[in-house]
Amino acid sequence: MTLGQTISSLRERRGLSQVQLAKKLNIGTSTLGMWETDKRKPNPDALVSLANYFDVSTDYLLGNTASGKGSAPEWATEQDKKDLRKFLEDNANSMTYGGEELTNEERQQLRVAMETIFWKRHKHD
Repeated sequence: MTLGQTISSLRERRGLSQVQLAKKLNIGTSTLGMWETDKRKPNPDALVSLANYFDVSTDYLLGNTASGKGSAPEWATEQDKKDLRKFLEDNANSMTYGGEELTNEERQQLRVAMETIFWKRHKHD
């Protein structure tokens, strides 16, 4: 999932329109729209504001972790985080079951499980 898709998904889960979220974050609606379509990326301060508003980690927003509260283990290097993103991206296309697309909630559950497996097998000894 891209950063924009994650923002959009979190907004929709809260039942907010783009206009409502933009007001809460004190940004323009067009700015939020560009973030959600991945045409622009939020600056670091805006990223922190988004994470705080949705009560998730910035790592979650950036795709470094699949669980909202979680983050990469403290021993994880930047390369480990890149490897996780690649692992999740490489397996994202297989997110169907019985020929049907998974729901956003099912995709998130699968990503959390995949992340757990990744970190367990990737652990530095």
